[in-house]
Amino acid sequence: MEFLKDLFGQQYNSNSFFLLAGPCVVENEKNIMQTAATLQNICSQLKIPLVFKSSYKKANRTSKSSFTGIGNIEALQILHKVKTTFGIPLVTDIHTNEDAALAAEYVDVLQIPAFLSRQTDLLEAAAQTGKIINIKKGQFLNAESMHHAAKKVCDSGNTKIMLTERGNSFGYNDLIVDFRNIPIMQQSGYPVVMDCTHAVQQPNQSSGITGGTPQYVSTMAKCAIATGANGLFIETHPTPAEALSDGANMLPLNEMQGLLEQLVRIKQAII
Repeated sequence: MEFLKDLFGQQYNSNSFFLLAGPCVVENEKNIMQTAATLQNICSQLKIPLVFKSSYKKANRTSKSSFTGIGNIEALQILHKVKTTFGIPLVTDIHTNEDAALAAEYVDVLQIPAFLSRQTDLLEAAAQTGKIINIKKGQFLNAESMHHAAKKVCDSGNTKIMLTERGNSFGYNDLIVDFRNIPIMQQSGYPVVMDCTHAVQQPNQSSGITGGTPQYVSTMAKCAIATGANGLFIETHPTPAEALSDGANMLPLNEMQGLLEQLVRIKQAII
């Protein structure tokens, strides 16, 4: 996990946990900068290494009419402003081979969405950028299967890999999380992240808009820290009800500090 030291510098502490957090998608500069400033302030106080997360585009939408982004370059430039203003590393989703090369010019971590975790050419293209690759476990995969996804990246010459748990499909419109998946995936030798917000999604609603139960985000986060997760993924927004993507499962920004304070205490209690 040496690459985490390179990513976070002096902030990195193997006895703590790191955080990937931010709005689901870049909506506008004001929203992104406000969220980044708030998260940086909280994480600085609590000594939590932070990667700012926001997708520069959303390609995997339920409905054709769903918001997909403000434009690739404009969104990536806003993310780059976060990095230059606050000194925070960045993570964003990619969906195609071409996305890998484009996003790598701006961000530090390329994220493979769960639905694409078996796409060999995408994993290889991401690996070849030399960036850290965060692979989300598909809702249709067991934890052991993620060894094969990681191996595709590793065999392409890149060992800077994170694996992310985000639940498994349960029935038609819900997910369930098996927290055994965290230690199972850690057996690969790569850090494991818990996606606390997508794990409470209720996808594929008949309305064409994904639902969710954000009141359980804190439950997912607490369980993940207690289970030994290396990092947490939490999408957050100043006003989730007004968010243009995944508002139904994002944590309100004003609830982040209280939750993170609790999680720090849990982590300190178990080390």
